[in-house]
This record gives sequence, C-alpha cells and structure tokens, in this order.
Amino acid sequence: MIVVDKKKYKMAIDEAAKEIHVQVHGLIREGDAEGYMADLQDTINKVSRQEYTFVVDATHQTPVPSKVVPQLEQTMQFYSKLGFKDILLVKPASKIAQVQIRNALERIKFTGTIIDRASRSI
Repeated sequence: MIVVDKKKYKMAIDEAAKEIHVQVHGLIREGDAEGYMADLQDTINKVSRQEYTFVVDATHQTPVPSKVVPQLEQTMQFYSKLGFKDILLVKPASKIAQVQIRNALERIKFTGTIIDRASRSI
C-alpha cells in the first residue's frame, strides 16, 4: 500500500511482509528535506517498529554534492536509530552514489544490512 507518492520519493507499507519501503528518486534537496522527514514520520508512526523491517531503496539515488555528504551520514544514522526490527539498504545503481553511501556508513554505526536489490519495488 503506497502511503506517499511524491516526485522525489515514495513510501509504502507492506503489512503482509511487515515492511516499510522508502524509495528515493534523485537527490533530496534541502528544500525537500522538511517534507520528506514529515512524510517519513507519518509513515513510520503507522506501524510497530519492533515488528517491521525498514527498507530504504536507494536504487535511483544520484550522487550527492560533496557539501551534502555529511547530511548523508546524518540520514543513515537517523535511520539506524528509528528502532526498526531490521533495516535493509538497497545499493544505488550509480557507482559514485554507492561509494558515497559506503563511505558514510563506515563513519557511523549503521545497524542495517546492505543488499543489491529489493525483493519487491514500490
């Protein structure tokens, strides 16, 4: 069930699989961040985090400008602290974006698992 469908991102709840899927398209710019965070909060508040897996599908995420890399770290750290049963991070298709995420995860305590692709898409 898709609960948010915006140009830059989609969010869905799969009650049968007990998963929340977040798919980002391109880059969340500073002006989009507030709406993204509000939608994310609304979506995750609809489920029991201890029972659900949080799936971040970054397949379509583009490389971020170097000045935004610290925000990437903060975002990944934020995801880690949401309290979900498990976190799955789908690698971006872009090799540069993959390296940026890998580097960001090396600097934080990321509790999730990085996977090549999601079992299903939104």
